[in-house]
Amino acid sequence: MYSVEERLKAVKLYIYYDLSYAAVLREFGPIDRKTIKSWYRKYKNQNSLEPQKTGYTYEEKLAAVNYYLEHDKCIARACKELGYPCRPILRQWILEIAPQEYIIRKSRVIKHFTQFQKKKAVISLCTKQKSAETVAKLHGTNRRSLYIWRKQLLGENSLRKPPKEDSMPSTTEELKEENESLKKQRDALKKEIHRLQLERDILEQAAKIIKKDRGITLDTLTNKEKGILIDALKEKYNLKELLSGFHMSKSSYYYQEFILNSIDKYWEARKYIKKSFEESGGCYGYRRVYFDVKEFYKTISEKVIRRIMKEDSLVVKGVTRKKFNSYKGEINVTNINLIERNFKAERPNEKWLTDVTEFTIPAGKIYLSPIIDCFDGLPVSWSISTTPNTEMVCSMLDNAISTLKPGEYPILHSDRGISYQWPSWLERINKAAIKRSMSKKTSAPPNLEYILPLTAHVPICSRVTKGRSSQLKYPFTLLYTAYVR
Repeated sequence: MYSVEERLKAVKLYIYYDLSYAAVLREFGPIDRKTIKSWYRKYKNQNSLEPQKTGYTYEEKLAAVNYYLEHDKCIARACKELGYPCRPILRQWILEIAPQEYIIRKSRVIKHFTQFQKKKAVISLCTKQKSAETVAKLHGTNRRSLYIWRKQLLGENSLRKPPKEDSMPSTTEELKEENESLKKQRDALKKEIHRLQLERDILEQAAKIIKKDRGITLDTLTNKEKGILIDALKEKYNLKELLSGFHMSKSSYYYQEFILNSIDKYWEARKYIKKSFEESGGCYGYRRVYFDVKEFYKTISEKVIRRIMKEDSLVVKGVTRKKFNSYKGEINVTNINLIERNFKAERPNEKWLTDVTEFTIPAGKIYLSPIIDCFDGLPVSWSISTTPNTEMVCSMLDNAISTLKPGEYPILHSDRGISYQWPSWLERINKAAIKRSMSKKTSAPPNLEYILPLTAHVPICSRVTKGRSSQLKYPFTLLYTAYVR
């Protein structure tokens, strides 16, 4: 910030050097050009560079309003020349002292025209009863907008001027020449329409007779297929047109015609081939049919029989065998899924999970069946067996029920295995008033959320709950050592 003395020094240098900014810059030091000019303007108007007053006297307000009234009533000019105040404050003084003299200067308003108004103006322009300038004034627009509207409504061709009278044919010879030219254009258009109609009929017949797809082209057709289509279209078009449309030579067409009309030398063999195939119930392939037919036609080969069977659609229909599935439906009433993958429990013995896990060790296969409490993730009870039978899971359940206190009725979640639907299992469940929850058929993930940690070689949890053995921290280690020995 510059002090008042520094500002006054800079302004006097600016006046002394005839308003030369470069001279002030060399002597005074770095200063902005706009800053020195604003100081000079303020010094010239107020003869002082003192800070602006926070309040104005009534005489200063009256002087500002009078300047506004005497100089075209322009607020911006008055503020610029006087150096005070800002425009909103001067506007407020004018409304206080001379409100009737205040002028609101409106900005330019853009006029919008409807589509009906544009059409009306374009019609007036095209009738040429009045000049474009007159039409524009009548409709409140300008010539440029009129021609833009005409281009939008009538297109590019509307901008072209009509031919002059001198360019129109006037003599009999010119009229005849124009007539001949128009006839040639008509004949050319007829030929083009005829050619397009021919291509359309070719594609329709190809889709109808040869059963080709809609994306067919003439280049993809074989000569045999072209010959068949030409025979189908000969009644409507002459041969020369068809050969030109198919891009086919005359000799190629007659060769295909000879092949199509010639007698099939295997026509008798076709009967025996079809008979042998039907008598086998549609089970014989071309090799087995070959042994039946070669008694009558010793010169026929397997390749010929395979081609004939393919042409006559004699194809063996294979039967896909279904995979064995021992599942015959539910044997008990289906229980709903009460857990719904919500494994959080607020207290012990609220939610139990169980499943059977198989382990392969050097001694053979062994099975682990634990019950996991969702509250702390520790096993409530578990049993081990060499066979996944009902006795294993029932003994596990008996041990778990023995740990329950009066008033505890947990939810026991399992899959739909046969062990969890056995009568002895259901009897124990009902006696202990445990709620059953079962996942969907072949839905293993919900049951394994808390079972998989048991297969790790590290402890599940270092904490041991009250009433549970500390050995349950290492179920896999105990299981492994129990059967390896």
